[in-house]
Amino acid sequence: MPSDLTPPLVKTETERQFDEQRRRVGIVVGPLAFLLVLAWPFDMLTPEAHRLAAVLSLVIVFWITEALPLAVTSLLGPSLAIVLQVAPAGLTFRPFASPTIFLFIGSFILAQALFVHRVNERVAFGVLSLKIVGARPARILIAYGLLAAFLSAWMSNTATAAMLVPIGVSLIKFMESASNIPKKYGTTLMLMTTYCCSRGGMATPVGTPPNLIAVGMISDQLDTRITFVQWMLFSVPIVLVLLAIVFVYLNWVGQTGIDEIPGTEKIIAERKAALGPWRRGEINALLAFGVTVTLWVGPGLLALILGREHPFAVSVLASVPESVAAMSGVVLLFLLPRSETERSTITWKQAAQIDWGTILLFGGGLSLGALAASTGLAQVVAEGITGLVPTNEVALTFAAALFTVVLSETMSNTAATNIAIPIVMSIALASGVNPIIPSVAAALSASVADALPVSTPPNAIVYATGRVKITDMIRYGIVMDVLAVTLVPALVLLIAPNFLD
Repeated sequence: MPSDLTPPLVKTETERQFDEQRRRVGIVVGPLAFLLVLAWPFDMLTPEAHRLAAVLSLVIVFWITEALPLAVTSLLGPSLAIVLQVAPAGLTFRPFASPTIFLFIGSFILAQALFVHRVNERVAFGVLSLKIVGARPARILIAYGLLAAFLSAWMSNTATAAMLVPIGVSLIKFMESASNIPKKYGTTLMLMTTYCCSRGGMATPVGTPPNLIAVGMISDQLDTRITFVQWMLFSVPIVLVLLAIVFVYLNWVGQTGIDEIPGTEKIIAERKAALGPWRRGEINALLAFGVTVTLWVGPGLLALILGREHPFAVSVLASVPESVAAMSGVVLLFLLPRSETERSTITWKQAAQIDWGTILLFGGGLSLGALAASTGLAQVVAEGITGLVPTNEVALTFAAALFTVVLSETMSNTAATNIAIPIVMSIALASGVNPIIPSVAAALSASVADALPVSTPPNAIVYATGRVKITDMIRYGIVMDVLAVTLVPALVLLIAPNFLD
């Protein structure tokens, strides 16, 4: 992605001091927690589970405080487990080669190709230049939100926000110079970007890491596969409800009193024209992405039409898993020539610029979750918690959503999901509740933390523009949090059971 599309994440001195203090606390508290748990007599635990509990206490503290980079902590946890003889290396590191890991890698590389060739910008300016949008501030706000949601459903929400924010800031500056549009409109356009990036990512398994974490853990620990289409069948309606609320709320907050701003259409048309005609690299990237999406969605649609038990549908689902579809698209990127002199659509150097840290974080979470299940630690923890909280499906689903949102407000939503889902699964199993519905609610809720810049990368990106005050982010974000933590579990309970066996 061109560097001029990515706004710098500038932190205030107060934020830098807070982050530094948080890291210092983690460096001290993490090892202390590890030693305390290791020394404390837990008679109900096996020796392996006891040692794993100590490792997990260190990892959770480090994830929350970011004492070390999240990916490094994700490697430290499994490595410590091996050194302490919780499990052998082959078993401990096996989740890092999970099919979901390869789905991650493939989808990241495909998104990288779209950004390298600026296909996302074509989509953005194409939508904003539609006559139905025109120069009306309210329609621009909604079109911007739809763009953010659609792109984030297929690409990293961080990358989507990084691309859309500079476009939005330039539009805001023009609008403010061309008319007396109020400053709050700029605030709402930035908030529209981050809210819709986060909610759009909920729509597909590849939209955001928490979704894939849920899919991976449900597959590994419950031996239940959620297909691409199954996820979309229950998630897309939930996303549409959440988006409708965001549109209504932010249009009310960002009222301008102005019907139209002359010149806006011209600015957008000029930016669109500057991209020039479609080039072969752009077409190739779009083709590879289209083939992949077809392979992701096609088998699931076939199973939906013929029935999941139909022999042909079963055969297709088994032979074209989502990870293979993603890798097929990646191979196409290297087979399709970009020009007569360039043999591939992207180079390996460009492909390797994906977020490997998130992949390692996901692998570490899968590894520790599997160890917690195999050593019996998860069951003991769950049995202890079930005596303290209500454990029917409805109560557990709402509790899972609330717990994950609270965690996500103060740490990476990927790390929060790695912590929350194994706990939720264990409680559900110990209570005799199907763990799939609460786990899905937890994963989706990880994407709706909106109150702080640290909650999600899109929040940090829009906050760094200076267009959103911290007080506004907290004030509007808390409203969004309360609505989401109520609606997400309710909608999951209402919709998801119809599509999840």
